[in-house]
Amino acid sequence: MAIFKGAGVAIVTPMNEDGSVNYEKFGELIEFQIANGTDAIIVCGTTGESSTLTHEEHLDTIKYCVEKVAKRIPVVAGTGSNCTDTAVYLSQEAEKYGVDGILLVSPYYNKATQKGLYRHFKTVADSVKVPAILYNVPSRTGCNILPETVVKLCKDVENIVGVKEASGNISQIAHLAAIGQGVVDIYSGNDDQIVPILSLGGMGVISVLSNVAPTQTHEICQKFFDGDVAGSRQMQLDAMDLCNALFCEVNPIPVKTALNMMGMGAGAFRMPLCEMDEANAKRLEKALKDYGVL
Repeated sequence: MAIFKGAGVAIVTPMNEDGSVNYEKFGELIEFQIANGTDAIIVCGTTGESSTLTHEEHLDTIKYCVEKVAKRIPVVAGTGSNCTDTAVYLSQEAEKYGVDGILLVSPYYNKATQKGLYRHFKTVADSVKVPAILYNVPSRTGCNILPETVVKLCKDVENIVGVKEASGNISQIAHLAAIGQGVVDIYSGNDDQIVPILSLGGMGVISVLSNVAPTQTHEICQKFFDGDVAGSRQMQLDAMDLCNALFCEVNPIPVKTALNMMGMGAGAFRMPLCEMDEANAKRLEKALKDYGVL
């Protein structure tokens, strides 16, 4: 039930100066991604500032994305929450709009035990029929989904198909790959670990980098799949400075700033996010120029 293979963009949510969602610019970004080879669009994730969207905005943004993409590539909607009932509601509504899958972040702030994580994810996945990808990002949630829990969920729940692994712990990811062979689709959640995770049998990446370099991020994956491991590795290494610059402040501050530098109109941030420090903005601008996208 793999939802996609390759590079899926964790797309930003463009906003007007008053903080409202800028659907005109959002449509332009979607078309830019599709025209430049992105393999899937992941809407309303961390990079899409889902944590500060109202439920109405969250669902309207998902609906707009599905309609704009019009089945040209898969759309995966971020519908996770630290409240199980909320995650069920968002997931069921997204399913009605025709998403190809959902992305479920681990509960944040209240956290959960591994038993609690299992029950949470199973409850949400059982409420819909579309495939679900778990999202492990302990640096933001304070909660780590252990490999054994991921494998058990993928075995026990038919429509839980994999995980976006953003722990940064390559040893943990290797252990997951070892015990989850044939059961868990692993997507890199970190742009600096695409090739390492592909080498462990990963399906691709859910990428911030793809916002500004969709063709290159797609090619990192495609070259690997085509057997050009050296070419894929070199593209990964060539992107490292930009990857680091895109995370020199909390995501999505740098990537929205980068898109604005590129004239793409990503717009303002929702508080408590704010504009970059000047020194970091200069570092980002240089990285974009050195990489050839600005």
